[in-house]
Amino acid sequence: MSAASAASGTRPRVAVTLGDPAGVGPELIAKLLSVPETAQAADIVLISDETELRDAGKDASTTIEYATEPTPGLPLLLDNSAERPVEVFERKTATEAGGRWAMSNLLRALELAKRGEVDAIVFAPLNKYALHLAGMREKDELRWFEIVLGAEDYTSELNILPNLWTARVTSHVSLAEVSAGITRQNVGAASRLLDKVLREAGIEAPRIGVCALNPHAGESGKFGRHEIDIISPAIGDLTADGIDATGPFPSDTIFLRAQAGDFDGILTMYHDQGQIAMKLMGFDGGVTVQGGLPVPICTPAHGTAFEIVGKGIANTGSIRNAFDLAVRIGARRKAAAAN
Repeated sequence: MSAASAASGTRPRVAVTLGDPAGVGPELIAKLLSVPETAQAADIVLISDETELRDAGKDASTTIEYATEPTPGLPLLLDNSAERPVEVFERKTATEAGGRWAMSNLLRALELAKRGEVDAIVFAPLNKYALHLAGMREKDELRWFEIVLGAEDYTSELNILPNLWTARVTSHVSLAEVSAGITRQNVGAASRLLDKVLREAGIEAPRIGVCALNPHAGESGKFGRHEIDIISPAIGDLTADGIDATGPFPSDTIFLRAQAGDFDGILTMYHDQGQIAMKLMGFDGGVTVQGGLPVPICTPAHGTAFEIVGKGIANTGSIRNAFDLAVRIGARRKAAAAN
C-alpha cells in the first residue's frame, strides 16, 4: 500500500521511525502516539513492525493504535519486518543489529520522501556508534541523508528551542579542524540556511546573531583575525542580500542577548559553542533539524539515554517539539508546492 494513499487534503504526511531499539526511542514514540492530538495534526506513516510497536507500548505502559490499511485518525504501519535482523534486540547498549534496524527504517522513510509520498520525517534518537557498526561510513546521519536523497544544497544541523534556533558553520569535526572550516563562503551559506528554515517555520523577518570564533571576538586581532578577515565580511555579504545578520559577538555573551529576545537565531562556528548553551537552556525540549535537505527531517536533540531504558520515565518534550516542527514545516512546503 502506498503511503500517498494515507494522505487527506492539505494535511502533511509525516513518516515516523522509532530510532535505535536499544534506547528510549520506542518509548518516546509510543507516548507521542498515545496523545490524540498527534494523529489529528498529520497523516502519520509508521515504519516499523508489529513486534517493535508492541514492545514500545510496554515500555510506555500504553498501547499504540495503528492500522495496516489507510484508516482516518490512525497511523498507517508500513511493515518493515522483512528487514528485521534479529528477533529480540539487546537493550541499553549499541549493537550492529540495532544500528541495522534503525538504518533500514530510516532508509524506507527516505525512499518515501524521494517519491513525494511523505512531506516530513521524524526519527527517535539514534546511536552513532551502532550506525557505524552497521556499516554507515559517513561521520553522521546528516551526511548519509545527503547521499541517499541526492542533496546538492548546503546542509547543516540546526538546533532549536521554542524561541531560539542555532546553526553551525562546522559540526562533527575535531576542534583541530574547526579553523580551516571557517571560511567566508561557509559562514554565508550557514547563515542563509538558518534564515531560510526560520522563514519556513513561520518567522517572517528572522534576526540572526553571529558568533565570533575567538575569545573576546578576537580583541581587534590580538587573539586571531577570523572575525576581521572572514566573519565580518561574510556578515556584510548577508546584509547586502537583505538578511538581518549582526555580529560577530563573543560567544560567552551572545546567548544572554538571545535570552533577552534580541535574536531569533544564532550562527555558531563549531558544535559545542552552541550546543552547551542550548542544552543548558532547554535540554528536555530541544530539537535537531537536518537543514538543507529536500525534505524536513526532525529529531530530539538528546540521545538514546540507555541509562533510563525500560523505566517508563523518558521525557517527551523534545519528541513532541520535533513532531510539531516537522508538521509545521511539512505543511508550509506542501502548501507552497500546491500554489
